Amino acid sequence: MSVAIRACRALAGHVLGVPAALVELVFLILAGPFLLVPRARPRVLAGAVRLVDAEVVRLRLFGGVEVSGYDGRRALRYLARRWPIGVLGGLVLTLLVFGAGVGAQLAWQWGRGRPFDDMEPTVLLVLYILVGGLVLLFLEIMGFIGLVALERRVARQALGPSPTELLEHRITELAETRAGIVAAVDQERRRIERDLHDGVQQRLVALAMLIGRARRGRSPELLGELLRQAHDEAQEALGDLRDVAWRVYPTGLDSLGLRDALATVAERAGVPVTVRYDLGERPATQVETAVYFVVCEAVTNAAKHAGARAVTVEILKEGAVIIVRTRDDGRGGADPAGGGLSGLARRVAALDGRFRVDSPAGGPTTITGELPCG
Repeated sequence: MSVAIRACRALAGHVLGVPAALVELVFLILAGPFLLVPRARPRVLAGAVRLVDAEVVRLRLFGGVEVSGYDGRRALRYLARRWPIGVLGGLVLTLLVFGAGVGAQLAWQWGRGRPFDDMEPTVLLVLYILVGGLVLLFLEIMGFIGLVALERRVARQALGPSPTELLEHRITELAETRAGIVAAVDQERRRIERDLHDGVQQRLVALAMLIGRARRGRSPELLGELLRQAHDEAQEALGDLRDVAWRVYPTGLDSLGLRDALATVAERAGVPVTVRYDLGERPATQVETAVYFVVCEAVTNAAKHAGARAVTVEILKEGAVIIVRTRDDGRGGADPAGGGLSGLARRVAALDGRFRVDSPAGGPTTITGELPCG
C-alpha cells in the first residue's frame, strides 16, 4: 500500500510540475534581458528564489526531497535545468492520457459490437493492440520513473550544498565531535575520581582504621569482631572497585557479548526492564560499547530520577544503522543537556550517529540512539 501511495504522490507532484515548468520557461525568457542590467539583476534573482521556493515545497511534499540554503544564482541555474524536464514530463503525460483515451474508445466500440475506425475485433488484431498497448504503457511508466529520478537529482545538485560546502560542514562537524570527545573523556575522568574518592577511598580508610584497632587490641573477642568488620569493609571496597571498573569499560562485553551484558544491566536495574534484542550478528566493538552505555544511562535515569515502574529496551537493525531505543513510564522532564545524557550524545556523535531525547513533562521518556553498523 505504501508503494502505491508513494507512486500516486510522485505522479501528483509530476502533474503539478508541468505548469510550473511553463511558468519557469516564461520567466527565464522575460528575465534574460534584465540580467544584463545591473540594477535589475537583484530583482530577477529574487524572483528566481521565489519560484524555487514554490518548487521546493512541491519537491518536499510529493518527492521527498529536502534542500535549503540556495541563493539567487543557484535558483536561476536550477530553473534553467529544470524547465526542460517539466516540459518533457508534460509530453509523457500527454501521451499517457492520449493512449488511455484511445484504449477506452476502442474497448467501448468493440464492447458494443461496433467497429473502431473501420477495424473489426479479430483475434489477431485484439492481441496485437493488447501487446502494443502494454509495451507502450511500460515505456510510459519507465519514462515517468526516469523523469522523477532526474528531477530529484537535478534539485539536489543545483540547490543542495556544493562539495566545498559539504567538506566545510564535515570539517566543522569533526571539530565539534573531537571537542565533545575531549569533554566527555574529561567528564568521565572526573566521575571516576569522584567515585574512587567518595567510595573506594573511604572504605579503604575505614579498613585501615579497623586493622589498626585490631593490632592494638588485646581482647580476643574484640579482635575477632574487628577482623570481621575489616573483612566486610574489604568486600565492600572490592565491590565498589568492581563497579567503578565496570562503568569505565564493562569487561562482560568481551566475554559475554552485548545481549548478556544488557541482561546483567536489567537484573541490577532495580526496576523491571524488558530487553528486546534483534541483532543477527555482533556489532563492532565501538558500536557495541556505545549501545551498552546508552542503555545503562537510560535505565539508571529511569530508576533513580524518573520514578519509572517499567523500562523497555529495543536493539534492532534498520539497513546500515543499529537503533537502540529505551522507553520508561516515569515522570519525564529529562534534560538532554544534563551531564549523563549530553555525554551519551557526544559518545554517539563520535561514531557519526544521532541521539534524541523525547521526554515531555509527565512522561513517558524515549531515548533513541542511531549508530552506523561499520
